[in-house]
Amino acid sequence: MRSMLACAVLSAGILFGAVSIASAEPVERSGNVYHVAVCARLIPKATARCLAHVVTDGAGHVMASVGPNIAGFGPSDLTSAYNITTTGSSSTTIAIVDAYGYPNAETDLGVYRAQFGLPACTTANGCFKKYNQKGKTTSYPTFNLGWAQETALDLDMASAMCPSCKIILVEANTPSFGNLGKAENTAAAKGAHVISNSYSGGESSSGPFDVDYNHPGVAITASSGDSGYAGGAGFPATSPHTIAVGGTHLVTSGTTRGWTETVWTGAGSGCSTVYAKPSWQTDTGCTMRMETDVSAVADPATGVAVRAPTSATGATWAVFGGTSVSAPLVGGIFANNGGAVNYASSLYANTGALNDVTSGSNGTCTGKPAYYCKAQVGYDGPTGLGTPNGTTAF
Repeated sequence: MRSMLACAVLSAGILFGAVSIASAEPVERSGNVYHVAVCARLIPKATARCLAHVVTDGAGHVMASVGPNIAGFGPSDLTSAYNITTTGSSSTTIAIVDAYGYPNAETDLGVYRAQFGLPACTTANGCFKKYNQKGKTTSYPTFNLGWAQETALDLDMASAMCPSCKIILVEANTPSFGNLGKAENTAAAKGAHVISNSYSGGESSSGPFDVDYNHPGVAITASSGDSGYAGGAGFPATSPHTIAVGGTHLVTSGTTRGWTETVWTGAGSGCSTVYAKPSWQTDTGCTMRMETDVSAVADPATGVAVRAPTSATGATWAVFGGTSVSAPLVGGIFANNGGAVNYASSLYANTGALNDVTSGSNGTCTGKPAYYCKAQVGYDGPTGLGTPNGTTAF
């Protein structure tokens, strides 16, 4: 077996069968499962990167599958794990905000929903709409494969949790916070009850853009990251106006619940250096905004099934992970509930309606309170207050 160093993905790309996917990111490992980040880790200031990871072999070749033997958790697994027994309402809209264009978004989403018996969600039946960052249904951004894979993941997870909800996709021109912020404002203007954001960037340049994530009454979910505690707190998850979503390792078990969760080692957490602590957040070891609030499955080793693009026109089935899974999943549950939203406050008011995650860590936090990086009874950084147990807390 080759070493992890030797398994680094070459600049020629990852392979989806015979289809090359441009990526220079190294192969990572979670237990016995290999995976690769689909968006580059090195990004300019005031820019975000998507947080999706695709499962590969040790050489970085994507582990594609074909129906009916689709690998990864599907909607019935996820609704079972999180005790979601309702399907939401067509009067509720969930928005997905991502960068760049994805021409086949509606088609690939249709394949996912048909595969798992979810109702069709199309432009024709009024369920699906796609906009550019200005709110127009023309002049979409250029295609980017990594971000398109992120978008596919987000659309599929929102569908899994709220199959009766309407979905809008807003495509920012680039992943700059300026453009993503414009897309965020468009999503809110189009009537979204939930806006899901599966990306993150540095806090140091985030200040001017926080206003774009402040939409009272809208549940705005944001991924906590994919570099563990060492990655530091990231924006927009540390904004007090968002719901910061961490990640877990999810497996079936013989418990009454039928599922067990521990911390995903890649899930981000940390104490903000920019944003003040909101009144509803009650941990005492961080005087500023603490990341995270809530969590859901994110470990690629226990990943989810996604109908993912392989090019501007091609697609296949693959398994994805990262807190890019958990943010739209939790967003879909907020949409399923459809109730009043006051930022993340409802989670803190309904901790009994969450599954407490008490085992695992996302790194070493020497010199800081242990809960910054280690699960414990009650609140902790990597998983927040826990994972969904029905829709009551949402």
